Amino acid sequence: MVRGLALLSLLLALLVGGWLLTTEQSSPSRSTATHAVDEAQQAADRIAFQQAQAQLEQFHALNGTYAGTSLAGFGVTLARADAGTYCIQTATAHLAGPGGTAAAGGC
Repeated sequence: MVRGLALLSLLLALLVGGWLLTTEQSSPSRSTATHAVDEAQQAADRIAFQQAQAQLEQFHALNGTYAGTSLAGFGVTLARADAGTYCIQTATAHLAGPGGTAAAGGC
């Protein structure tokens, strides 16, 4: 009886250990997960910048300036704007325009 119980507990330990090894291999590492989050944030920033740029260009076409453009609801902040240039930013990136590309950090 004792020998059978010892054999059963050994088998159970091997099964649990095997299961832990297989689940550990299939889960992403911390750096992979961090990289995926960073890529998602950059994609969200690009979309927000594209939408805000369209609003800025429409306002500029109607008023001859970027100053005073309302970007509420676009997820960006208009940090600086005048008749010919602007700088918009999110929490992690900025874009100086018109014609600029997104870069890390604030304006």
